[in-house]
Amino acid sequence: MQRLQILKDTFFGLSAVQQQQLLIGSAVAAGGIMAYIVYKRKKPRTIPFGDGWWGVGEKTLSEDQKIYPFQVETSDKEIEDLYERIDRTRYADPLEDGRFHYGFNSTYLKKVVSYWRHEFDWKKQVAVLNKYPHFKTKIEGLDVHFIHVRPPHRENQKVLPIMIVHGWPGSFYEFYKILPLLTQSCDGVVFEVICPSIPGYGFSEASHKQGFNSLAAARIFLKLMERLGFSQFYLQGGDWGSLITTNMAQMKPQCVKGLHLNMCMSNRGFKVLLSLLIGPYLPFLVGLSREDVRRLFPFFEKNVFEMLRESGYFHIQATKPDTAGCGVNDSPVGLAAWILEKFSSWADLKNRDLEDGGLERKFSLDDLLTNVMIYWTTGSITSSMRFYKENLGTNLNNRVDFKTEIFVPTGFAAFPNELMHCPKSWAQIRYRNIQSYTFMPRGGHFAAFEEPQLLADDLFNFVKKVEKS
Repeated sequence: MQRLQILKDTFFGLSAVQQQQLLIGSAVAAGGIMAYIVYKRKKPRTIPFGDGWWGVGEKTLSEDQKIYPFQVETSDKEIEDLYERIDRTRYADPLEDGRFHYGFNSTYLKKVVSYWRHEFDWKKQVAVLNKYPHFKTKIEGLDVHFIHVRPPHRENQKVLPIMIVHGWPGSFYEFYKILPLLTQSCDGVVFEVICPSIPGYGFSEASHKQGFNSLAAARIFLKLMERLGFSQFYLQGGDWGSLITTNMAQMKPQCVKGLHLNMCMSNRGFKVLLSLLIGPYLPFLVGLSREDVRRLFPFFEKNVFEMLRESGYFHIQATKPDTAGCGVNDSPVGLAAWILEKFSSWADLKNRDLEDGGLERKFSLDDLLTNVMIYWTTGSITSSMRFYKENLGTNLNNRVDFKTEIFVPTGFAAFPNELMHCPKSWAQIRYRNIQSYTFMPRGGHFAAFEEPQLLADDLFNFVKKVEKS
C-alpha cells in the first residue's frame, strides 16, 4: 500500500507533459513485455573457441611454444632521434580561452614537451619498466609480450592467478601502481598476476593479416594462460580489456573463476528503453538507484551529446586508422597530444575547462610520458588504432559474443567519471551472475592508473566473495 501511495503521489506531482510521457512508456512496456516473452529464446552459454594465424605468410606446421625472458631496452641513437624530431616540431597557435575544448591546448603542450625534452629520463624509466619480469612467447604466429608477477612466499596465504588486460591508449604500464597491491596478501588472499600487451600494442607483435579483433585476442590470451599452466583463473579489464576478458569468459567459462570489470558495454534493448522512459520519474520500478539516476540523466546530454563531443577519434580509428597513423607515428609531439588528451578528458570531462587539461591532477608527467614512449619506441600506434576498425567494421550486435550471455561470477566497479555509466540492471541483461556491483567514490576511465587502491580493494572484495560461495 505504501508503494502504491508513492506511485500515486509521484504521478500526480508530475507536469502534464511528464504524465503523458509516463503513460506512453507504460503502454510501450505492456506490449513490449509480451513481445519479449515470445521473442526470448534460450541462448547459448559459450561461444566458439576457434583458431587463427596472424603471422607473416602461411601458417607453419608447428610453433615454438617456449616462453622467453624479455627486457625493455633503449639506446642513445633512439633518444637522439626523439630529440631531433621534438626540436623540429611546428606548433599551431591556440585560440584565446580555448582551454581543452578544441583538443590538447598547444600552450600547455609546449610545457609538456619541454619537460619531455629536457627533464624526462627515458633510461631511468626503462629501468622502472624492467622492475617486473617480462616475457614473450609465440601464439598464432605472433610474439606475445606479458609481465608475470608472483607474490612473495608466505605461509597460510591463498595464491590466485589473475590476468589483467589494458585498453587504448593505455598499456601494461597502467598497472604498475596496482601490482604491488595485488601481490600483497589481503586477509590471506593474494594474486599471481599476468599482464599481457594486446597484440599490436607496445611490445606484442601486431597482426599481419586483417580481422584481428577482440575474439582473436581473447583466444590468444586463453592459450597464454594454458601455456603458463593455469587451468582456472580470474580476469580483470577495462576499455578494450573489458571486452577481451568478457570474450575469454564466454569461450571457456570453466576456466574463469571470476570476471571483474571497470567498464561495461550493455546491450541496448527493451529493458534499457523502458529505463530511459520511466527511470527519471520512478527509477525503482525499472531497477535504477538514485545514484544511477544522477549519473545517467539527463540522458541525451550525458550519453549522446557528450559522446559525440568525445568520439571523433573513435570514428577515425574505426574507419581510416592508417591515415591518421601516418602523422602520429612520425611525430612524437603529435603522438603525445593524441594520447594525452584522452588521459585528460577521460579522467574527468570537466578537465576540458582547464588551461592545462587537469592532466597532472591524477598523473605525473613521468608516468604519462612513459606510456607515450611505449607506443613511440615500438611504433605501435597505428596497429593499436586498427583494433577499432577490426572490431567495429561490422555491427557489434550481430557478433556471436554480443548475442551470448555471460554466466561466470562477475563484479563491476562503476567509477563516477567513466565515459558512460552502466547501471547494474542494464549489466544484468548480459552478465547473468553479478556477485558485486560497487559505486566507486571517485575516478574515471583509467581506474588502475588513477585509483589503484580503490580498484584493488574492490577486486579483493569481489574475489573473496566468489571464493566463499
